[in-house]
Amino acid sequence: MSDQRGEGTGTLVLGEGRADPGYLSTRRARAAYWFREQAPISLVVAIIGAVSLFLELVGSSILLAIGGLTPYESIVETWQSGTQKSLLWIALVMGIAAVIAGVATYRRMPTKAAREGAIAGAVLGIQTVVLAGIYIWFLGGDVEIFARNFVKFDVLSGFTGQFVNGAKNTLILALSAQVLGIALGLMLSLLALSKRSVTRAPARVYINFIRGTPLLWQLQFGFYGIVLGLQFNVSPYQVAILILGLNAGGYTAEIFRAGIQSIERSQLEAARSLGMSYFQSMRYAVIPQAVRRVIPPLMNEFVILIKDTSLVALLGLTLNERELMTVGRDIYAETFNATPFLATAAGYLIVTLPMIRFVTWLETKLRSGLVGVGA
Repeated sequence: MSDQRGEGTGTLVLGEGRADPGYLSTRRARAAYWFREQAPISLVVAIIGAVSLFLELVGSSILLAIGGLTPYESIVETWQSGTQKSLLWIALVMGIAAVIAGVATYRRMPTKAAREGAIAGAVLGIQTVVLAGIYIWFLGGDVEIFARNFVKFDVLSGFTGQFVNGAKNTLILALSAQVLGIALGLMLSLLALSKRSVTRAPARVYINFIRGTPLLWQLQFGFYGIVLGLQFNVSPYQVAILILGLNAGGYTAEIFRAGIQSIERSQLEAARSLGMSYFQSMRYAVIPQAVRRVIPPLMNEFVILIKDTSLVALLGLTLNERELMTVGRDIYAETFNATPFLATAAGYLIVTLPMIRFVTWLETKLRSGLVGVGA
């Protein structure tokens, strides 16, 4: 059997020119391998499933764009049009066909890639059928009332600046609280890992209290119970940052604790054998390694914190301090239309989706640096 690594393609050629997918390092190479290993039936099933879902999602979106999003009557007309219903039924029939063909043929496929292609087509078909069922159920209701209350986009004209300012305040609240939470969480994690119970117990009590009570309760008690009850001169915006940071500290402490405990005990012992104290060993040997491992979960915690800022709406922020949820609520109170809440959701997605994508990319990069490469 020949053993030759292909030059410039990132593939390993074994035997009769067949590529080992473990060495396909680029998307183009993996895609080429996938198509090369497909059987005609599996490829057809995968294509039918993909086209059915494409027609249902992208086709419907194109029809909406052509019909226009304002006034809301245009959206209703598009939803109820014969073209939309025909597109929906075509996609549904194709999806059912992909499901039947994929389930019936995947066991008889000659290669693993062909089996995966048939299964992928069936899964895409199932998604199409489910979405089509939801769409048909939706069209069976009074779509005009729904459109008038939730997708009347012309009521948003003139409020763009407020949404931008709300997104800015949301990021400021989340970022400030995350910085405070990281500092507090690192300190609490070191205390929670102490061998002395008198040192460990207060940290564990704080962490368990924060994790065991709702953030909504913490915000209400912190502002109405402590700040207003004790007459402290602190603004609701500052209270929001403080409470969010204290809450983040409890969760961040557990992230740091898990990261520190994932480092081999020999690292701490080696540092101690060099004459370092416990805290010096943690600072120079253990924590730098643990930080690399906890960056992805810390980023996930930051994404959660961005969404949790919506709870500060109950504190009564000023016009310039309002975050996204408060902006949407106030515009709803002014227009008596729920479309601003849809815009608020879009604002959160615009902020969080890039962060989620960045976390995924960062996890991949850090994993490649943490896991050894075998021969």
